[in-house]
Amino acid sequence: MTVNFALLGAGRIGKVHAKAIAGNAEAQLVAVADAFAEAAQAVANAYGCAVHSIEDIEADRSIDAVVICTPTDTHADLIERFARAGKAVFCEKPIDLDLARVKQCLGVVKETGAVLMVGFNRRFDPHFAAVRAAIDEGQIGHVEMVQITSRDPGPPPISYIKSSGGILRDMTIHDFDMARFLLGEEPETVFATASVLVDPAIGEAGDFDSVSVILTTASGRQCSISNSRRATYGYDQRIEVLGAAGAIAAENQRPVSIEIANAQGFTRPPLHDFFMTRYTEAYAAEIARFIAAIVEGKPASPSGEDGLRALALADAALLSVKEGRAVKLTEVV
Repeated sequence: MTVNFALLGAGRIGKVHAKAIAGNAEAQLVAVADAFAEAAQAVANAYGCAVHSIEDIEADRSIDAVVICTPTDTHADLIERFARAGKAVFCEKPIDLDLARVKQCLGVVKETGAVLMVGFNRRFDPHFAAVRAAIDEGQIGHVEMVQITSRDPGPPPISYIKSSGGILRDMTIHDFDMARFLLGEEPETVFATASVLVDPAIGEAGDFDSVSVILTTASGRQCSISNSRRATYGYDQRIEVLGAAGAIAAENQRPVSIEIANAQGFTRPPLHDFFMTRYTEAYAAEIARFIAAIVEGKPASPSGEDGLRALALADAALLSVKEGRAVKLTEVV
């Protein structure tokens, strides 16, 4: 079976997903919709699909699945709309910025029986997935501590900052999901600090650009997260897991993995410049998993519930920053 896809949103992340769909032999991108006609046409020209309206895609019974890459404030409405239309739905994170709205949306998904998968692509990175596999195999014993470093090479435009929901819901939310993926227990307590160190305009927009978070589970397992909107040396993506019997780490990746040694010392090529190149394999594997959920009935994971839990951790972290204290997850859920 070939799964016919429609892409909703032809911006930067939409183009990443269009490429992943086009690269899968079990998928075909047949339609794209975007409020900006030029953006939609560019994707249509690149992948040989048609430009359609949201209404046309909704009514077209030949379209099996939609990938939602539109602005965050449209996600929940579109999920409900296409769930009711009988289509499988892949949605970029977050489902919404409001937990109550997310719960309402997931109620519609449950009611319709729709397939819903949320875009936490880092679970599908082969290096991070190998870390999880090593944990599952018992190679480092019971997990005790997790360290996640995630730093962007530079901040996004202020216009994006203002509509993103803030760094904790936009950027750190990926790390909250990764923490849950690796800890083996649900975090129960969140302590976070946040500063404006990169650009004063980010603070003026009501956000932060430098964040540290500590998550603690009921048994005391810990995860520390380091985020920054500025890493002059490239896209910094590392994890380390300490267990009772050892440790495992996934280091930064480079487009070319070589090391040169000469009289000047040891040098290596720069890191990937951003997520579009660093996580190419992850995006491809993510779409493959979504297709398996549609065709083979495998669990759609990360699920809507995963999206809800990651957002709850973000909300708890924001409350922690505002009040300067550790916050129990039960205070926000």
